[in-house]
Amino acid sequence: MPSPQMITAVLGRGVVPVDEPVIRADDRGVLHGDGLFETMHVRAGRPWLAQEHLARLVRSAPALDLPLPDAAALRELLDTACAGWPVGTEGALRLVCTRGPEGGGPGTVYATLAEVPAASRRARRDGITVATLPLGVAADARTDRPWLLAGVKSISYGPNQATRRWAAANGVDDVLWTSTDGYALEGPSANLVWLAGDELCTVPAESGILPGVTADWLLRHAGDLGFTAVRRHVTPAELRTADGVWFTSSVRGLAEVRALDGTPLPPAPHTPAIRHLLGFEV
Repeated sequence: MPSPQMITAVLGRGVVPVDEPVIRADDRGVLHGDGLFETMHVRAGRPWLAQEHLARLVRSAPALDLPLPDAAALRELLDTACAGWPVGTEGALRLVCTRGPEGGGPGTVYATLAEVPAASRRARRDGITVATLPLGVAADARTDRPWLLAGVKSISYGPNQATRRWAAANGVDDVLWTSTDGYALEGPSANLVWLAGDELCTVPAESGILPGVTADWLLRHAGDLGFTAVRRHVTPAELRTADGVWFTSSVRGLAEVRALDGTPLPPAPHTPAIRHLLGFEV
């Protein structure tokens, strides 16, 4: 069966041809990265955790002083993009909201839907190798500094993309950013989750990371697997002795960290159960 073509839906216009322009050349999102986005996993033809993603978008908007359409309009846009998507095909649904033209005017709001990349499914199945890189800030440096956009999923993604290019050039699959005071933070497009005994842990939002929708859902359901949910700081050295280390993200789902800074990490026996709880296929 051929892969479905990418779908583009624009607020107020519905689905448009994939090659039809949807954004102006002077849009502040293009010129300045002035906007927000959310990416959702589409399963059985529907976006998973759409309400939680939209809630995070709404929470982020005040940090940019960014006007948003009402939630009903955004949800209708997501539904429009997903209408007709093959039920048996995993999708990556991206919602983008920019400030609009530089000279003023309404914001640009659109959604795209495409098949989940093979690389994401492969990472979910085979795990990933990870290197640590310094982010250059202390774990508490972004607290009470709203201009640093801590916890905001901005479309200003330059450092994230540069980090991923560094990973590709240096023979690893992904990167774990670290603070100047020695703590693990997050990946450029993923949250860190680890198991210490019966504690399923992730990094607290107070460190300035982007609070992950998938990681949050997993910790809220940790009890289903007999674990206790904990949010705390961790060092890379502690991760090397953990009972399991994973990266979580909306589309990739759960990717087990198989090596950290060249040190192999033993396969975690809990990975299949956690992946099953999250509802991701390999």
